[in-house]
Amino acid sequence: MNVQELVTWLQERSALSLLNPEILEAIASQLEHRTVAVEQAIATEATSPEGLYILRSGHIEAQPERLRSYGLLPGSAINLQELLVNKPVRQTLVTLSECEFWFISAASFHQLVSQYPEITQAFSQKLVEEVESLSSQLIYEQERMLILQPYLVPKARRGIVGRSRYAVRLRSQIKQAAKNRESVLVFGEPGLEKDNIATLIHFGSSERRKPLIKVDCSTLQTSGFELFGRVGGKPGLIEALGEGSLMFNNVHDLPPELLPAVINLVKTKTYTPVSRAGEPTPQPKSCQAQIIIVSERVISELSSLVENLIKVPPLRVRKADLEDWVNYYISLICRAKGIEKARISPEALRRLQAYDFPNNLRELRNLVERAIIQLEGSLKITEEIIWPSQTKKKQFRLNLLNTYPGLRHFLRSPWWPDRINYGFTLTTFALIVGILFLGPQTRSENFALNLFWAWWWPIVLILFPFLGRVWCAVCPFMIYGEVTQKLSLWLFPRKLKRWPRQEAERWGGWFLFGLFGLILLWEELWDLTNTAYLSACLLLLITAGAMIFSALFERRFWCRYLCPIGGMNGMFAKLSMTELRAQQGTCSAECTTYQCYKGGPQKGEGMATDGCPLYSHPAQLEDNRDCVLCMTCLKACPHRSVEFNLRPPGIELWTTHVARSYEVALLFLLLGAVFLHHLPELQIELNLPWNLLESQPHLWLSVAALSLPVLVPLLAHLFIRGIDRIFPSFKSRSFVELAYGYLPLVLAGNLAHYLRLGLSEGGRILPVALATFGLNGEGLPILVAHPAVISFLQGTGLIFGAITAIILTQKIARQSFKFLLPQHLATVILTVCLWQVIVGY
Repeated sequence: MNVQELVTWLQERSALSLLNPEILEAIASQLEHRTVAVEQAIATEATSPEGLYILRSGHIEAQPERLRSYGLLPGSAINLQELLVNKPVRQTLVTLSECEFWFISAASFHQLVSQYPEITQAFSQKLVEEVESLSSQLIYEQERMLILQPYLVPKARRGIVGRSRYAVRLRSQIKQAAKNRESVLVFGEPGLEKDNIATLIHFGSSERRKPLIKVDCSTLQTSGFELFGRVGGKPGLIEALGEGSLMFNNVHDLPPELLPAVINLVKTKTYTPVSRAGEPTPQPKSCQAQIIIVSERVISELSSLVENLIKVPPLRVRKADLEDWVNYYISLICRAKGIEKARISPEALRRLQAYDFPNNLRELRNLVERAIIQLEGSLKITEEIIWPSQTKKKQFRLNLLNTYPGLRHFLRSPWWPDRINYGFTLTTFALIVGILFLGPQTRSENFALNLFWAWWWPIVLILFPFLGRVWCAVCPFMIYGEVTQKLSLWLFPRKLKRWPRQEAERWGGWFLFGLFGLILLWEELWDLTNTAYLSACLLLLITAGAMIFSALFERRFWCRYLCPIGGMNGMFAKLSMTELRAQQGTCSAECTTYQCYKGGPQKGEGMATDGCPLYSHPAQLEDNRDCVLCMTCLKACPHRSVEFNLRPPGIELWTTHVARSYEVALLFLLLGAVFLHHLPELQIELNLPWNLLESQPHLWLSVAALSLPVLVPLLAHLFIRGIDRIFPSFKSRSFVELAYGYLPLVLAGNLAHYLRLGLSEGGRILPVALATFGLNGEGLPILVAHPAVISFLQGTGLIFGAITAIILTQKIARQSFKFLLPQHLATVILTVCLWQVIVGY
């Protein structure tokens, strides 16, 4: 390339194009061609420049990278400014590929500058222009940063803590939102650090070097000038931000007047500056920032517009992450306080896992910080200093297994209930049935008949308020069902049928209701209470049902859905002052095998079991009817999650209870059963002309005794519905829901009836036992209560049942006493009727 061609190239390609042709020709005549290999330094920081390099071809890199006043493209003049002002090199430059340069030494260039002062003048003017431009840009940046400074978020507080599937999914959603730079809505309950998640989205994106600002929507003025700026005035946050990220925090608190403007911003990425009244509407401006919306709830107008929707799960469903969060906060707080890191005990962690954390991470941090303050030199956070607020499900509960360790030991031992069932119940039941068939046929001579009617019924009714459905744990019917199941599988190996749950839930309750009604009619018409072999037939009938269905279906299908005695037990168990439950947090955080539900081998302190016989998970139990207190879950659980709680009697009826129509039908059937058992007294009281010795009148009167008492509650509910129409403020519950208010009275009525048998005949068990085998037991002790004592206890029980029924009705309905007066009067009427037929005779 000759001198003239080189001058043309310098004019077209290089930064020297400012100079006139004469000077360019003088420079070109002294330029020499140089080739520099890869990764060679052509300029070294803080050293004197060797000369002027003009890049002809190749690639150069600045180390370290920072803003430069010249580029590194072909035609770039390297060291020009340094040579003009006699300063050392500002930045090291290294070749990335083989590069070609035009080169003039420093001495030759200085000689040219002294010969042609125009060189200095031309580039001095250019430097002044650049300085003015940089100064203007600096002033703008200072003003911009002054606007943004109160809203800037410098960094994320923390990443996503935890290893649960929720934490993994949250990380994935954050990564996706950071990748596409589209609008994002992050929503969830208070205290979940949703603003930190928004920060993670920004700093995980390609625009992480750009600013992120957080705007608290609750503090914005209705005009919105802070966001959008004023026409002819101070620019707003969106204009000052440029290409960064804009976080709308607490958008649910946004003034309603601003919502349309924010919706338009999300939808079109444009906004309109605020103008004064009378001024023309300005032209919309474009928003370059990524918009991240943070809210405690979904805003329907916005959720349909955003591209990325992230729901942050509450802490109560992320209990698997709780231990990681606790340890993180312990490390954070201990480091801030300058103390040695503490650790949390497994018992304290389980206590936290049992809590639902309504304020989520904010509350957890406060709990951990409070616990560390209370350590007083210790390094172990124990259960005693972790005291979260009780949830409604845990209020007024006392875990008896923790209070009485011996009880836990017994209930986990082989004695409960297996050794009792297979060592005692199995043979005793067979013996009793045999004596009922072969022995004398009256209660005064057959101790098995006396045991069934005068002992079993009163005892099991007394147990309901204390231990719920505990009888089902040692029930002989299902013991023989389990034996049949095991024996049939041994003889005919096969897979038992799974439960038809949907059909059983729909029709099973009505089946046991019908079966119980037939049993009551059979008992009355055939005098089962005083006929031993018929009582034996009744026991065998129920046992046969258990055995047949155990041979067909898994576990205790009969016991859960079809057994009439089990249905009664499950209904009255709702009134119990004890319950078996589990810590939901511990189960969701620690358990992965669900051995208490499905069964499995030994794990930790959890024993090998076949799983819950009723297919009930203790953490999901909300009703005592689905638990027979067999303690299989307590034995299987390796995490000590299962609790046996003392609680207010019947609390589930006004908290977590689900009303069922077949249970209400059974309830009123058992109410009618009390009147059925006193049919002769009713005949005398009502002066009925029919003869009970005749089968047909006896049958119709029995059906009437079972059916008619329900008319009183039905009539009372009609009055309540009438009140509902008159008073708009009163919202009555359905008959099925309110009917459970009669449950204490029905239990008291049945207990009052069987108390007479228990206190007048139960104490004769020893002479009756000898009489069963043809012996004379006249000299044996007899314990018989005085009739006045029996009447007092019966009357007291009925009064207590009536008062409890009224209180329970108020709890269930949650309405004023005067609105529920018809049902309370119905309770009083039924109590008087029961008193008349039970105590009055």
